[in-house]
Amino acid sequence: MKKNYKLILLALAILSIAAGGYYYSIARTNDLEGVAYGNGRIEAQSIDIATRHGGRVLSVPVEEGQMVEAGDVVAELDLNDLAASLAGAKANVRATIQQKDAAASSVAQAESALTLASKEFSRADELAREKAVSESRRDQAFNAKQSAEAQLAAAKQNLASATEAIDVAQSEVSRIEDLLKDQHLTASKAGRVLYKLVEPGEVMSAGGKAVTLLDLTDVYMTIFLTTETVGKLRLGEESRIVLDAMPDLAIPAYISYISPEAQFTPRQVETRTEREKLTFRVKVKIPPELLAKYIDQVKTGLPGMAYIKTDKKQDWPDRLKGDAALMKDVKSK
Repeated sequence: MKKNYKLILLALAILSIAAGGYYYSIARTNDLEGVAYGNGRIEAQSIDIATRHGGRVLSVPVEEGQMVEAGDVVAELDLNDLAASLAGAKANVRATIQQKDAAASSVAQAESALTLASKEFSRADELAREKAVSESRRDQAFNAKQSAEAQLAAAKQNLASATEAIDVAQSEVSRIEDLLKDQHLTASKAGRVLYKLVEPGEVMSAGGKAVTLLDLTDVYMTIFLTTETVGKLRLGEESRIVLDAMPDLAIPAYISYISPEAQFTPRQVETRTEREKLTFRVKVKIPPELLAKYIDQVKTGLPGMAYIKTDKKQDWPDRLKGDAALMKDVKSK
């Protein structure tokens, strides 16, 4: 009897908790008339820091979770093979410059030869008209002039080719110098290290990723709303995010993206009924100026709810009006 009594008390306790949760849930949604909402997780734009040239990793001076600034070194590579290639490319530039100088000298000689051949032909032509020399002598002078013209054209072509070769050689030097910048892989912008993908001693191939960063100025939550609801929304409209970990804090946000195409709601949406509907993806973004002030507190992956007013004449419920300090931080910018 005593055992049955304990079981009854346990059952009543469970029912009380369930009922309390149910009525709490009802109370939390009864004040949402004119407000659309959906569940999601806090996400941030990820940035992969990769190399364009393969090499052995010398050091990775960052750790996962560490904050970095734009320009900070996140990995150092051994690119000695590129350094050798650069030396060869610079030597090639010097050689092509010498070839151009030689080609320019040949042009000058060919121009002098043509000037002389032209004078010889003019004199032979005049003498031939006066019958002072034979037509054969005149023809020889004419052929010499034509040969000099051809030699000058060839010399100029060689000079153009030599000039082009210098441009090609200098471009190769610039290309290798640009690749050598990857000896020190740097953060393209400020963020938090999400993944450290390599360790010293490992060999990276071209295109290999060293580190993945999170851009904590681009933090958002993606939710899925019905056609009827999306039709009432506009980009830039005010919204709120409430995280499960901080249920009493309404974070100011705004609509940054509305998908132009409907889709079946993904699996992470809680109910099967909702998953079977065609919905539109909506991205709700936290203002960058707010993130900048609280950047050390920004955490991705946290689940929560995003709320958007569909009735613009209606005020936010008290619990969604937003923390006064947060609202001030947004409005002061």
